[in-house]
Amino acid sequence: MAAITLKGNTIHTSGELPKVGTKAPEFTLTTTELGSKTLADFKGQNLILNIFPSVDTGTCAQSVRTFNEKASSLDNTKVLCISKDLPFAQARFCGAEGLDNVVNLSDFKDGNFGKSYGLDFVDGPLEGLLSRCIVVVNPEGDVTYTEQVAETVDEPNYEAALKAL
Repeated sequence: MAAITLKGNTIHTSGELPKVGTKAPEFTLTTTELGSKTLADFKGQNLILNIFPSVDTGTCAQSVRTFNEKASSLDNTKVLCISKDLPFAQARFCGAEGLDNVVNLSDFKDGNFGKSYGLDFVDGPLEGLLSRCIVVVNPEGDVTYTEQVAETVDEPNYEAALKAL
């Protein structure tokens, strides 16, 4: 369980992020077209898992915009923006913003992604949503970088995530 803050107030996650050097846990998430994507669907590519509570908050929206901009110049790399938002909200946001260099995926159906990655909020006002974190996965499926953002309203360390590719 990780202790982090939301505007200075302590809240907790359901566990710890996967350790660097381990295999990324498998997942099945819902696409904006209501299909499914698994970790295996991205085999052979670098992945940046940009995980956040909701695309309808300023910091979360900014992380999607920033990674969208940076992803356009990266070879063999996908940025997966993952939240528990409904796929309709994710599609609306990216459509309105003109963002097309990220893949939006939702953990709204069964929440197994948040559980297996140890990042569900288990208390506080965001209970049930995903905490803000980054997990970088190499083409072999190994975790090469993680960041559990200590203060939920802060942005992740984009440069550190990109350097881990």
